[in-house]
Amino acid sequence: MSDARSTRVRSPRTETDDVATTDRSATADGAATADRTAAAEGSETASAAETGNRETCPECGGRTRVDGAERVCADCGLVVDADRIDHGPEWRSFDDEDTDPKRTGAPLTRSRHDRGLSTEIGRSTKVKGRKRRRLARMRTQHNRAQISTKRDRNKVYAYTEVRRLTGVMGLPDSVRDAACALFDSAQEESLLRGRSLEGFAAACVYVACRTADVSRTVGEVCAEAKATEDEHQAAFDAMNRELGLPIAPSGPAEYLPRFASDLGCDPAVERRAGELAERAVEEGIANGRNPVGVAAACLYTAARELDAECTQQAAADVAGVTPVTVRRTYVDLTEV
Repeated sequence: MSDARSTRVRSPRTETDDVATTDRSATADGAATADRTAAAEGSETASAAETGNRETCPECGGRTRVDGAERVCADCGLVVDADRIDHGPEWRSFDDEDTDPKRTGAPLTRSRHDRGLSTEIGRSTKVKGRKRRRLARMRTQHNRAQISTKRDRNKVYAYTEVRRLTGVMGLPDSVRDAACALFDSAQEESLLRGRSLEGFAAACVYVACRTADVSRTVGEVCAEAKATEDEHQAAFDAMNRELGLPIAPSGPAEYLPRFASDLGCDPAVERRAGELAERAVEEGIANGRNPVGVAAACLYTAARELDAECTQQAAADVAGVTPVTVRRTYVDLTEV
């Protein structure tokens, strides 16, 4: 049996094309491999250069070392890097729930004897039995330890009264902080001995209102305070004499906006009352008189001139004076 032989014959041109294709493929693969090698070598070189630059001192060329949050040169002591970036969380939460993280703690305040920096042992309904009684004893001892001297005890009591007064009278926090700072000054000057703490608290609130241009009378402050007007006056005189309070006599124009709002007067009536108050001060009608009564009389006079509805009794009730006081100033304003 004869062997079967292939009759297919490759032409010389086909063999040449196959060889060329193989050469081009090998050349492309070699170029890609060379590019990847060069890129890897470049990355390693850049990383090594960066590491070398970071670990080498730019001044003397010495080697650097990490010391806390700084990188310093071991030879010349130059600080190369400082304040490294902390990639951790920027807040800390001391509560049980993690859904409301806090960036910082509570703000500092002048209305606390310790500026609000002290800690408190809280209460929980989950604690029962002996542990609850132990926490109650710890809370008591902790509160006693916060007030170690009589000076701190007086400050805590006065600050509590100041916060209560400002809250009842609806005064802003700036007045509250100013009153507490004024009490600190009075305590440093030893003005509290022999005088009432409630009187000093009321006087501090009154002075803070005067310096902040918040119109409040002595009667309004003492009506909400635990001190009498005599105790308030004694504390105010002591502070005014020893501390030199930067307050000037109050004028009737300071009380006009509040009285006009309470009476429901129109803006035109309030503007006319302001003009009458300025005239009363310039012509001496307000000299020696209660500025509250003068302000009420100016509002009543302006209402009469503009045919607005306002009686002497209503103006006197808003200002806390008698109708006779309003009538006398009204007569002087209309006769001049």
